[in-house]
Amino acid sequence: MSTFSGLNTASSALYASQRAIDVTGQNVANVNTDGYSRQRVELKSLGGSTVPAIFSTSSGIGAGVDADTVVRIRDAFMESRAQTEQATTASLTVKLATLTQVEDAFHEPGDDGLQAQLSAMWSAWGDVTNNTTVTNGGGARTAVLQTTQTVVSSLHQISATLDAQWMQNRDNLGVLVDDVNASAKAIATLNESIKVASQARLPTNELADKRDALVLKVAQQTGATSATEADGTVTVNLGGVTLVSGRTTISLALAGATGPNDATNGPARIITDPRGTTVTPGGTAQGQLEAMTATIPEYKRQLDGVAQQLVKQLNEVHQSGYDLAGDTDHPLLDDGTGTGDATVDWTGVTAANIRLRISDPDKLAAASLSKAAAGGIASGDSLNADKLSQLGSATGSTDSLYRKMIVGLGVQASTASSTLTAQSVISTQVDSARLSVSGVSIDEEMTNMLQFQHAYSAAARMITAIDGMLDTIINRMGVS
Repeated sequence: MSTFSGLNTASSALYASQRAIDVTGQNVANVNTDGYSRQRVELKSLGGSTVPAIFSTSSGIGAGVDADTVVRIRDAFMESRAQTEQATTASLTVKLATLTQVEDAFHEPGDDGLQAQLSAMWSAWGDVTNNTTVTNGGGARTAVLQTTQTVVSSLHQISATLDAQWMQNRDNLGVLVDDVNASAKAIATLNESIKVASQARLPTNELADKRDALVLKVAQQTGATSATEADGTVTVNLGGVTLVSGRTTISLALAGATGPNDATNGPARIITDPRGTTVTPGGTAQGQLEAMTATIPEYKRQLDGVAQQLVKQLNEVHQSGYDLAGDTDHPLLDDGTGTGDATVDWTGVTAANIRLRISDPDKLAAASLSKAAAGGIASGDSLNADKLSQLGSATGSTDSLYRKMIVGLGVQASTASSTLTAQSVISTQVDSARLSVSGVSIDEEMTNMLQFQHAYSAAARMITAIDGMLDTIINRMGVS
C-alpha cells in the first residue's frame, strides 16, 4: 500500500466520524419529536481488491471505512405489539367512557335519580291512604299527580340523553372514518415517495418515521395491522381487507342506522367504499360501534322495560279502584296514544313515550269500594291507594327491576375500569420496550458523541503523521 493510499484511508475515517457526529446531532435535536426513531451510521470496513489481476492485488490491510448508510433503529416485533396493544387500549377506553356517560344519564345514586322519584311517588300514594275522607285528600292527590309526572319526565329525559349519546357516537365514528381515509391516502403517498427515494439511493428515514406514525394512529383508531414489503413500502390490513398496498388505498364509509331508533337500515357498521364489504374493526372504532349496537341499545331496552313494568303495575291496580265520582277502570299511564277509558296495552310503552293519562286529582282511583258497596255514595276508604303505595316493595316491582339494572350497570362499569387499568399497564410496558429501542437517549448520544469525537481526532492525527512522512520523502530524502 502506498503512502497516498493511507491518506485515503484516513480521510474515509474522518468522513465516517464526521457523519456519525452529524447523525448524533440529528438524534439530539429530535429527542422530543413524537414518532422520531433514533438513527445510526452503519460503519463497514472497505477491503482491498478481491479480483486477482496485474496491478489490482491488495496487501490485505483494507481501504478504510464506508459510512454512507444511515439506518433507523426499530424493533419490528415491538412495533407490531404496540399496534395491537394500543388498539385494545383505545377500544376499552371508549367502552369505559360510554358506560360512564350512561351512569351520568341515570344520576344514581342521588336525590334527583329515578329511584328517589319512584320512592316519592309511592310515598305520595301513602299520604292519600292516610286521608280517609273524600273531601280532605285534594292536596295528597295533587302530590300523587306531581310525583308521577316527575317520574314520567325523568324517564323521558334519561331516554333522550341515551339517544343523544348514541348520535354523538355516530358523529364521532363518522369523523374517525374520514380521518382514517385521509391517513390511508397519506400512507400510500409516503409509500410511493419512500420507494422512489430508495431506488435513487436517497435518505428515507424521516419519511418512514412519518409513515409509521400514521400507521400507529390508524391502528389505534381501527385495530389495523401492518407488514413491511421488500421494496420498503408497508401494507396495512384491516379486518381481512387490505386498506393500503403500495400507493393503492381502499376507502371506508359508515353505513347502517342513522338514528337510535332506526332499525330499517340494520345496525351501524363500517363498510368499504364502493364495494360495500362490511369491515370488523378494532380500536376506537370497535368501541364506538359496540356502544351504538350493544351498550346503549341494551340500556335503552332495560329502561323501556322499567317504563312498561311501571305502567303494567300501576294500571292493573288503579283500574280496579274507584275515583271520587265512583267511576272505575281508569288507566293512570299510557303510551301517548290511548283515548277515553279504553284498556292500555302496556307492551307498546317506552321510556320515551310514557305519559300520565290523568290530570284531574279527583280521577285518581284511591277507593276500593264502588258506590253501590258504599251505600250509593263515593267511598273514602282509600284502600286501593294503600295497594298502590305498596307496589314499590312488591315482588317484581318497578323499583326492583330498576335497581337490578343500575347494579348491573355499576358492575359493568367497574369491570371495564379494572380491565382498562390492567390493559393500560400492558400498553405502557410495550411502549416503554419499543421506545427503549427506537427512542433517543441523551446519555447514550453524549457517549457516542465523545466516542466519535475521539475517532475524528485519531483520524486527523493519522493524516498529520502521513503528511510528515510525505514531507520527509519529498523534501528531505537525499539531503545530507
